[in-house]
This record gives sequence, structure tokens and C-alpha cells, in this order.
Amino acid sequence: MKLRQGVALTATEYGAVLLDERSGAYWQLNECGAVVVDALAGGGGREAAVERLLEEFDVGRAEAEADVAELIGRLLDAEIVTP
Repeated sequence: MKLRQGVALTATEYGAVLLDERSGAYWQLNECGAVVVDALAGGGGREAAVERLLEEFDVGRAEAEADVAELIGRLLDAEIVTP
């Protein structure tokens, strides 16, 4: 899974911002969302994103898996990432 061409990811003090350069739409991500998108942008998949959350935050596997699945679903719906 990776970011669609024309989508920029920029780290901020509180997480990250995704900008769809094609439409001008943008999304603010909290720290957890930024970690997930960074893992995906690096070419990792769902499991890589879950592992990154587990490494960086005090969260259980079930919660990390649910959060990653929800965010990936939203990103796919918005055509921000490609499978």
C-alpha cells in the first residue's frame, strides 16, 4: 500500500497533514494517524502499520489493528492510498 501520486505528507508538531495536490483537499492526522500513514507511505502494509503503533504507543494489539483498519478504510475511500 502506498500514497497515491500527487498526495503529499508533511509532518507537523501534532502529527501530520496530507495534501491531495490534485483536488486541494487536505487531512490533518494526529500522532497515531501520522505513524500509520508514514508506515504506509514507506511501502508497508496493514501489519507494518500495526507494528509501528505497538512500538510507539501504549496500545494493545486489538485496538491498534482496529485503528489501522479504520484509517486505511477512510484513506482508500478518499483515494489517498492505493492497495
